[in-house]
Amino acid sequence: MINIPSPRQNQLLNALPSTEYERLLPHLELAQMSCGDILYEPGEKLHFVYFPTDCIVSQLHAMKDGGSSETAIIGNEGAIGITLFMGGGTMTNRALVQSAGYAYRIRQPLFMQEFNRHDALLHLLLRYTQALIAQMAQTAVCNRHHSVGQQLCRRLLLSIDRLHSNELTMTQELIANMLGVRREGITEAAGKLQQAGLINYNRGHIKVLDRPGLEARVCECYHVVKDEFDRLLPLSNYDSGNDCLYAGFANMPGRRSEGVTETAGKL
Repeated sequence: MINIPSPRQNQLLNALPSTEYERLLPHLELAQMSCGDILYEPGEKLHFVYFPTDCIVSQLHAMKDGGSSETAIIGNEGAIGITLFMGGGTMTNRALVQSAGYAYRIRQPLFMQEFNRHDALLHLLLRYTQALIAQMAQTAVCNRHHSVGQQLCRRLLLSIDRLHSNELTMTQELIANMLGVRREGITEAAGKLQQAGLINYNRGHIKVLDRPGLEARVCECYHVVKDEFDRLLPLSNYDSGNDCLYAGFANMPGRRSEGVTETAGKL
């Protein structure tokens, strides 16, 4: 029996007040995301915004010689298709499903109708976009200045954060393409992590055995990205505490705290 995820498993959708969530809900389409699926290519016009629930999508930049490098990963903390509300219409990168699962998508006209209400969705997505830009910038720094081993630790930690699981399905070739390094470098780095008892790797299946150990080896880039997401999106857990949620919306520019309190009383 297939367990169909709830839209609330996406943290952005989960953070919306019930009135906005209920307006979006009839327009959300469940989409199965298979590993290797391409959501868009560079220059293609986007028609949907995707909200992952239990899959991971890589944002990749491909070169003419066939090489590629990952600039960001997006899971249940975010959305794919920010260019639709930023006004660009197309992207210069490729969106590739790296870990299979599900996402909810909404068509561009319906999404923009809600976005242009200038309610919580707009402010939430602007904050998310700032956090995503921070991830992209830090990834560029990491790729330039840190070892393959440190990059691998960062990538593993970011992935399990978004899957809420300590198990991943990623081949060494896939990881090498994501990080823009040689496969031999990934083989060596993964071997060292396995020898240290931090992971177990077998035929494309990775199980994290010692998360604190990975965090001890990772470069500062992981914590910079995580801290920025936590700072900008502290309200991304609707179920864990309404006080945090309402405080977050009350602090958004242009929102009155009494208005948020009134809405809270109706939930």
